[in-house]
Amino acid sequence: MVTRLPLEDAVLAILRPTLEEREHVCGIAKRLLEAIAQSGKAQGMVVGSIARHTWVRGDRDLDVFMLFDAGLSREQLEEEGLALARKIALEFSTKFHEKYAEHPYINAVIDDVDVDLVPCYNVDSAIRIQSAVDRTPFHTRYITDKINGLIDDVLLLKRFTKAGGIYGSDQMTEGFSGYLCELLVLYYGGFTPLLKATVEWHPHIVIDPEHHAAKEFDEPLIVIDPVDPRRNVAAAVSLDRMVEFVELARGYLESPSEKYFLVPTPQTITKKELAALLANRGTGLYAITFATPPYIEEVIVPQLKRSMTAISEHLERNGFAVHHAHYTMEEERCMFLMELLVTELPNIRIHKGPPLWNRVNAEKFREKHVVSPLPGPYINDGKYEMEVPREFTRADDLLTSETLLQVRLGKHVRQVLANGWELKKGTECWHEEFAPFIAGFFDRCSPLVRVKRP
Repeated sequence: MVTRLPLEDAVLAILRPTLEEREHVCGIAKRLLEAIAQSGKAQGMVVGSIARHTWVRGDRDLDVFMLFDAGLSREQLEEEGLALARKIALEFSTKFHEKYAEHPYINAVIDDVDVDLVPCYNVDSAIRIQSAVDRTPFHTRYITDKINGLIDDVLLLKRFTKAGGIYGSDQMTEGFSGYLCELLVLYYGGFTPLLKATVEWHPHIVIDPEHHAAKEFDEPLIVIDPVDPRRNVAAAVSLDRMVEFVELARGYLESPSEKYFLVPTPQTITKKELAALLANRGTGLYAITFATPPYIEEVIVPQLKRSMTAISEHLERNGFAVHHAHYTMEEERCMFLMELLVTELPNIRIHKGPPLWNRVNAEKFREKHVVSPLPGPYINDGKYEMEVPREFTRADDLLTSETLLQVRLGKHVRQVLANGWELKKGTECWHEEFAPFIAGFFDRCSPLVRVKRP
């Protein structure tokens, strides 16, 4: 029998869905499955945490898959699947729209429950999938068969990771998915045994529940999918999220507290508070805002990350030291936010040339620059170097110049920026839409530090 701390029992009393909520959600699921069966076109199946009874109270996200014959072409699956999903959504709701992952599906709101109606192939093995979503029914069957007795442990782990800011396999979070939480609880035999094992985790640790890995992986955390030996369930988990989980586990085991299960209230900052903060720090804050490209988060966020890195490197190459830079994606607008240690520079800089023993290149360098209004070329430490005019003396000029489009931006980010962007400086970076993001930008700390704050 699992022994729990009193505080964990108190947390579970809040996390478990009520009987009324279960009956409401499961009733909708039953009606949807009946509608799919009556269509005669596909087999219906509830997947995800609701099917596995590992959902947290209030998280009313119902995933209903429609399993079509594996002999259909991809075009037929998309056409027939979307048509059936739309027809069923119409029977139950007027609030629905198309969404896109690997292929289109319908998202609907039915009696305050968020429902995804997803077409997929009905394959007999996860290693024979034809689209990524085909694997999901196998996940549901695997967990459902084994999770009895450990459902509460999964609920604790989900809230533990969510409170720590590391729950979610989306591109912005790079954290733990619900399925990964379930597998970890199964593998270690409970919430507390998992935490005790976690404190000794190291990068590239391999967890293989079925001992059947069919390839090697290089991610920080490797959890081989028990239904697909070629897949790492933890592929989305970044090194930082993995280490933050280790830190939280150590902190909780040393001094358990209900604080580890409290989801922080969203941060915010006023324009006046931002002004005082910048005055105290003495740094330069710049924000580039632009229209959000019309693609899903999984496509755009990696491009934002790559673009932010490229812009930061562009600033550094031109002498503007970047203290911190980050990005965010909202529904209508995106933001690159940069805090610089230096915002203005002298008119000249040092241009380094080749060493003298590299005779051919050294002579080319000397002849090219032999007539210069500035000192040089001269020899320093065996190499030619000289003074040259600086292209940008103000960060403002660099960040409004067309050179921004010449760095290694993400494809869709470049396309949007080519139509123009807006640069703000200092307190003008503040905008109500981005206030939570700006607040978090200046309040960086590890999850454990946040828990231990008074």
